[in-house]
Amino acid sequence: MLEDIAKELRRDIMKTAYKGGSGHIASALSAVEIMTALYFGDVLQYDAQNPKWDDRDKVILSKGHASLLLYSILKHIGYITQEELDTFCQPGSVLGGEPKLGDIPGVEATTGSLGHGLSFAVGIAMANKLDRRDSRVYVILGDGECQEGSVWEAALSAAHNHLDNLTVILDCNGLQAMDDTEKIVSLTPFKEKWEAFGWHVIEADGHDVNRMQEILKQDKNLQTDKPHMIIAHTIKGKGISFMENVPIWHYRMPNSEEMEIVKKDLDIDQM
Repeated sequence: MLEDIAKELRRDIMKTAYKGGSGHIASALSAVEIMTALYFGDVLQYDAQNPKWDDRDKVILSKGHASLLLYSILKHIGYITQEELDTFCQPGSVLGGEPKLGDIPGVEATTGSLGHGLSFAVGIAMANKLDRRDSRVYVILGDGECQEGSVWEAALSAAHNHLDNLTVILDCNGLQAMDDTEKIVSLTPFKEKWEAFGWHVIEADGHDVNRMQEILKQDKNLQTDKPHMIIAHTIKGKGISFMENVPIWHYRMPNSEEMEIVKKDLDIDQM
């Protein structure tokens, strides 16, 4: 079941971060159900045996600091091994704090400098149109990231070019590095903004993995000439009781005492 996969991904995120002593844990946790539905909900078109398949759907993790989640997913798919995942953020590892194109299969763009993932996706979606490929491009975008002007330039371009083969899933967790997103630069009303830029927009509970699966399946068959936006309302740090909606966990690593709480929250026997 998708719920079981989501829980296993949370375990991987916490174990990997604790071993590596690094990572943006809370940002990864908020997107777990979104990416579980996308990768394991019979939505994404990909070949686990052939990661370079030309007609694959592509996923760009624009909020690249959530790489712990992407790497955990790629391990479950079989693109990387557990041994490779255990090297996260270690000297000589190809698994850095942000994903880098060319280092491992399943990474479609180098991200981490926020605000650029959507622009990459627009270019890929345009190329797919020109090549008449029946594949989609998905972007996992952060809400704080939308304070970058480059996001809105890409949004205009996508609508102008009628990129209905492009879907953005907005991980709307309401927090960024230092505080509430609304206290730093207000982005509301989000839905109306994206609609004004020419996008088809729906909203959803980003932690209801079955509903996310349903929406993503419907999205593939949506008849429109507009790019698609799914605003997924989420909780930063979801699944770890003391991390949820607490800004400091954008950066912090749990200590040994806090990891005992993590083990109870996620039913982990040993790290």
